[in-house]
Amino acid sequence: MSVDDEMVFKPSAPLSIGVELELQLVRPRDLDLSREAAELLARLERRKLPGAIKPEITESMIELNSSVHTSCVALGAELETVRAAVVKEAQVLNLRVSGGGAHPFHDWSDRRIFPTDRFRNVLERYGYLAKQFTVFGQHIHVGCPAADDAIYLTHMLTRHVPHFIALSAASPYYQGEDTTFQSSRLTAINAFPLAGHIPFVQDWAAFLEYFEQMKRFGIVASMKDFYWDIRPKPEYGTVEIRVCDTPLTVRRAALLAAYAQALTAFHLSNRTRKPERAIYLVNSHNRFEACRYGLAGELVDPFTGTRRKIAEDVLATLRQLDGNEALRELQTGVLAGESDAAWLRARRKARGSLADVVREACDYWARGG
Repeated sequence: MSVDDEMVFKPSAPLSIGVELELQLVRPRDLDLSREAAELLARLERRKLPGAIKPEITESMIELNSSVHTSCVALGAELETVRAAVVKEAQVLNLRVSGGGAHPFHDWSDRRIFPTDRFRNVLERYGYLAKQFTVFGQHIHVGCPAADDAIYLTHMLTRHVPHFIALSAASPYYQGEDTTFQSSRLTAINAFPLAGHIPFVQDWAAFLEYFEQMKRFGIVASMKDFYWDIRPKPEYGTVEIRVCDTPLTVRRAALLAAYAQALTAFHLSNRTRKPERAIYLVNSHNRFEACRYGLAGELVDPFTGTRRKIAEDVLATLRQLDGNEALRELQTGVLAGESDAAWLRARRKARGSLADVVREACDYWARGG
């Protein structure tokens, strides 16, 4: 596919959803990351599973790609089917599988790049950052009816980036240390020069002009070169949210997708508020607060300038959305102050060992929560 072909926006069913989940592969003897992604992928290829299962940048991880769905109920059911299959095939290879945004104590220098041309090119370009990219996230795709809608939604959903970070936070430990963050994963992504956010363009035509200029400069060759928090994906006809840690359960992954779907529906049907540059003036602050403090962090509303706790902002937002079981479940968790990061810290407090934290996270994933 040429770059020009790639940049043709292919509209998809409005509000359709799909997710990508990056998973940790763990060896039971010491609970460190394994290097057996290729062997596990080979076994999974023999099974007729929905969606797709792919390699990721190092041999210590795999990526689950769901099918396209219209409801989080169907998405959750599919993810549960695939989760069970992955766990079963991993057991044959004496492997464990876990969610979470970062392995608590692995050493990045022990990682090996998965042998594909794309990943080798990433290693050549970014050096040691490629191995440090062994962090685990959930990406959420929501279908857009038109290219201009994708630009509009990329801007408007950025207002909610701290929500998704806080609701998914599951990486309090990194390189053997308690980071004091709820989500440490995004610090690895921040190191890439093309991380951050989309420029404040008004429509798809303006974005194409920006992209072509970046291409002429030789800085990018495709959309994959942008590691933005939220980006349009023209070949899928979606907007892609990329800030979430991989949750500890597929149920949580489906709930986050439901929230993205509901927010998208709200913004597409309520266009009285237009994107403003202020969204990006406060974004770094709001993003940091969510990573550092989770739901207890404080955000600045770019439209009003008011400040409030992220938990309060999530709850206020949920009250504006068409409620369903998934959103009510999210609301209950926010009111109770629940998070995967808190769950992991509670395991450390109870057991005292990061290896035991990994073991319990693997058990949690294996039983489906």
